Amino acid sequence: MCLSVVAEIEKILGNGEAIACLNGVRKTIELGLLEGNVKEGDWVLLHTGYAISKVDYAEAMKMLKAMADGG
Repeated sequence: MCLSVVAEIEKILGNGEAIACLNGVRKTIELGLLEGNVKEGDWVLLHTGYAISKVDYAEAMKMLKAMADGG
């Protein structure tokens, strides 16, 4: 079973990395799978520190609400 979480890209660092924010927690993540297709302000799914997919804002908000509701 895999678990991914949704986070917002706050800053592109270059060299395939970015700073992402999830509920106020900032983390350096890898963009290798999406590099060139992600910009600051985009929402992504993270799995083990790697952005694996872009997510539109509405879908990101649904995921965050589901996480907050415990399900």
